[in-house]
Amino acid sequence: QLQLVESGGGTVQPGGSLRLSCVVSSEFTLNYYAIGWFRQALGKEREGVSCISSSGGITNYADNVSGRFIISRDTDKKTVYLQMNSLTPEDTGVYYCAADPSSFNNHYCSASSQYEYDAWGQGTQVTVSS
Repeated sequence: QLQLVESGGGTVQPGGSLRLSCVVSSEFTLNYYAIGWFRQALGKEREGVSCISSSGGITNYADNVSGRFIISRDTDKKTVYLQMNSLTPEDTGVYYCAADPSSFNNHYCSASSQYEYDAWGQGTQVTVSS
C-alpha cells in the first residue's frame, strides 16, 4: 500500500529556510512515481509548488517559488525533499506531498495539476512569521 509521510515543517522568520521531507512507503522504488509538493494556505485553494519525475531527471516549479525552492530525492531512502529558501509570509501554509504512479523512469511531472496525483500525505505546517 502506498503511503506518504511529510515532516520538517515549523515556524521560521522571513528570509529563513526549511527543508521538508516526504517518505514514500511502497513496494516499488521512486522510479515508478512522480512526486509533487503542494500547499494550502488558510482560506485558499491548494496550489502546486514543485514536482520531480519518476526518472528524477525532470523537475518543475511554480513561478512563485522558482529560484527559491529546490526539489530532490534519495531513491535509497525513498525520500523526496523540498529545500525552501528565502521564505516569505506568503509561503505559509500546510505542505503536502503526493504520488503519481508512473511508468518506470518517466520524464514527466506536473507541478500544477493535483488531479494527477493518487496518494497524499497528511501535510506539515509551515509558518513564516516575524
